[in-house]
Amino acid sequence: MAAPRIRFERISKSFGLHQVVKDLSLDIERGEFVSLLGPSGSGKTTLLMMLAGFENPTAGGIFLDGRRIDHLPPHRREMGVVFQNYALFPHMSIADNIAFPLRMRGVGRSEIEERVKRALEMVQLSAMSGRKPAQLSGGQQQRVALARSLVFEPAVVLMDEPLGALDKQLREQMQLDIRALHKRLELTVVFVTHDQSEALTMSDRIAVFNRGNIEQIGTPRDIYDRPQTRAVAEFIGETNLIEGTVKATGTTGTSVEIADGRHVIVPGSNSLAVGSRVHISVRPERISLAAGSIGAAANALPAKILDSVYQGDHLRVQLDEDAFRFVVRTDMRSAEWPVGADVVAHFTPEDCWVIAA
Repeated sequence: MAAPRIRFERISKSFGLHQVVKDLSLDIERGEFVSLLGPSGSGKTTLLMMLAGFENPTAGGIFLDGRRIDHLPPHRREMGVVFQNYALFPHMSIADNIAFPLRMRGVGRSEIEERVKRALEMVQLSAMSGRKPAQLSGGQQQRVALARSLVFEPAVVLMDEPLGALDKQLREQMQLDIRALHKRLELTVVFVTHDQSEALTMSDRIAVFNRGNIEQIGTPRDIYDRPQTRAVAEFIGETNLIEGTVKATGTTGTSVEIADGRHVIVPGSNSLAVGSRVHISVRPERISLAAGSIGAAANALPAKILDSVYQGDHLRVQLDEDAFRFVVRTDMRSAEWPVGADVVAHFTPEDCWVIAA
């Protein structure tokens, strides 16, 4: 079996007495787009900087295609790096900026010209090759930085929040452009972000960081629909967490009693012990609203509308239930739910996920 493209083997990093990355292991396969996602200070950027060679691990090893590289300087790791501030040379033309890593590697002039031409075409900037960075928009500068990181055909491309300085519309377009380049060129990409939507849009897998550890790693669907910890559920998108106690378990459904004495049915699991405390995670878009009352039915919670906010393609409705408050996202074809109205919030067992408290 071939070695993974990248392997972190029990990596730790400390700055003085402060441990930023804690005994972390992670494999990234060839051609994968893996996002390191987490809040500021969670260790994701430090891990990327160790992979790039700008920081040295305190313990553990970093491997590229089975070869240990944590002792090598950055320029010998053959990795393209894209930073948030682009790091372009202001006095150089766009073509010269892109050519710079090739010149540093002693590539011949004719080959440089051909590679720079291909790189400019790849990011759709051929007509601007003679301009200086200051003459380009933020999105165009980001594309130049991307082309420069790819022009020497690196094994791996590292991106440290490269879209953070762009406005929302341009950032969303660049997400799709980078994703398309990744697919077309079969790149291995390690992407650092604190933006949950960005990670969900772009990634094959997401590693969610918290206090120097990986809380969970999986596909975007796994991370969003089946969070393994409260920290992941609360960090990825928006969720409602309902606390309760397991009353009965089984493969067809598990009954959880919540604070007001009602029972919520969650997906069946034999791993939950009767009497254990759990959190039920329900995403706002998985809850439907109805007027009136449907008695004591499971997963049907009577509530009152606290607030209703128009957000273009949906309404964000805040509800007050006897034991907790929660949020519903409902499409614009639904009623406009006036503040103070009595409603019933309903979700199926398949629309929720249970997490050990």
